Amino acid sequence: MIIKNSEFTISAVSPKQYPADGLPQIVLVGKSNVGKSSFINTLLNRKNLARTSSQPGKTRLINFYKVLAAQSKETQNQNFYFVDLPGYGYSKMSHEQQIEVGKFIEQYLVKSQNIELVVFLIDIRHDPTTDDKLMYDYIIKNNLPCIVVANKADKIAVTKVDAQVEHLQSILNPLKDLSFLPFSAERKIYTDKVWDQISDYTTTE
Repeated sequence: MIIKNSEFTISAVSPKQYPADGLPQIVLVGKSNVGKSSFINTLLNRKNLARTSSQPGKTRLINFYKVLAAQSKETQNQNFYFVDLPGYGYSKMSHEQQIEVGKFIEQYLVKSQNIELVVFLIDIRHDPTTDDKLMYDYIIKNNLPCIVVANKADKIAVTKVDAQVEHLQSILNPLKDLSFLPFSAERKIYTDKVWDQISDYTTTE
């Protein structure tokens, strides 16, 4: 994918603030500190477009990033959004804060009319949490197109990456009908395969 331009558009707290231009939306979900913002920055080759934080659970907003890209020099430009949802499952959140984050996530997933793909980020080093399993079940129950990205692949030996991805898929998706891909925002590796998956969902008719 050739990225021609990318920009922050809006932080939304209600459906009336979501972009109304009908462009495809690629949605990022995952637990707090799994690396959603770093994932965006890595794919778009930007250092600080999406703000990252060492403090999990900080984001309470839905952030929209507009992207202008083309699959190759010969293909037409495509406009779409990356949508960064608040992270869930941060243990130091109060019960009320966890409920608030859950409402933000569900409201967007229910109300948005332009979701083309959910990119579900998990940590390659750890088995899926209870919250991860709940999110996965919600995605499947609502028939949302989804790929699963196992981030932080740089934290384990290269020789163990493929086996670990298969292990995580056996837990979350034993039917193996979704794509599970490794990724490393830190080392900027495995990006091409992830873009190959995402680009199938970014073309408007």
